[in-house]
Amino acid sequence: MAAQSYQLFCMGNPLLDMQVTNGEELLKKYDLKSNDAILAEEKHAPIYRELVDNYKITYVAGGAAQNAARGAAYVLPPHSVVYTGCVGDDDLAEQLKEANKREGLDQVYLVKKGEKTGACAVIISGHDRSLVTTLAAAEKFDKEHLASPEVAPLIDAAKVYYVEGYFLTHGVESALEIAKKASETGKIFVLNLSAPFIPQFFAVQLQQIMPYCDVVIGNEAEAEAWASATGLPDKEDLAAVARAIATQPKSNASRPRTVVITHGPKSTTVVSSADPESPKVFPVSPLKDEEIVDTNGAGDAFAGGFLGGLVLGKSIEECVEAGHKLGAMCVQQVGPQYKWPKVQIF
Repeated sequence: MAAQSYQLFCMGNPLLDMQVTNGEELLKKYDLKSNDAILAEEKHAPIYRELVDNYKITYVAGGAAQNAARGAAYVLPPHSVVYTGCVGDDDLAEQLKEANKREGLDQVYLVKKGEKTGACAVIISGHDRSLVTTLAAAEKFDKEHLASPEVAPLIDAAKVYYVEGYFLTHGVESALEIAKKASETGKIFVLNLSAPFIPQFFAVQLQQIMPYCDVVIGNEAEAEAWASATGLPDKEDLAAVARAIATQPKSNASRPRTVVITHGPKSTTVVSSADPESPKVFPVSPLKDEEIVDTNGAGDAFAGGFLGGLVLGKSIEECVEAGHKLGAMCVQQVGPQYKWPKVQIF
């Protein structure tokens, strides 16, 4: 596979989603917000067993960057996208490979013998989803894997790189290695903020990687968390938050930074550091309530469509439109999945 080259290289925490519906009682019991993403603490440990014992679980391939990579693979020609992250040598990892294969995503996992593949409890209530993640093998990723004969040529050959914010909780050195390489070679590095707790508690790691980010994607809750963490006065002015992120110092000044903030079914705000005073707002075509199955993975689907557009050299408008289309498709499926047979996006 190493002889193969891919246009898009993605990295993150590979997880198997354990998805349940009507999870209101679980939210109360484990003190969870209905629309949030957290790393499991000790008090959340029993939740995985409880799901198995008391709920009808749908197992879906997850992990934010892996979901986005599958979305990008969906809209691009075969073998355009490759993904790396760390898994165990177990059947969960095999399930992830199967799901990737269906969408045409190739992977170069680092496999840790004797470790368990990470899992994410996905608690659906109404149109919200609450994510509780146990990283397990995912946080054992080694930077050396990026230099391996299997992976290094793939990094060198790629044109666009994508890393999830979640990865910064343990793998900032690996993320920085790819981000710096992209910056030095004039390629595109894309970071997703991923969850409010990333700007809230991993601000140092975000500041380390921000100079190398050409595109930053986040949603309204993540933008608000970034605004709170950095002391911006109006936390809910998405254009102002996007402007503040866009105008952070940048290593490769020849490429303006683009910041994309989604806001569910409302609109998407885009600010470029080339013209920070002129935000663009793209309305979303809202779905009817009865068309929405669940919102797990909708943001990742948006990122996947957007990344597909970037790889194809499309305009920002077309990238956002593709993101909206893939996000709308995803919320009409169970979990982070896409329609089959394939729907042409570009």
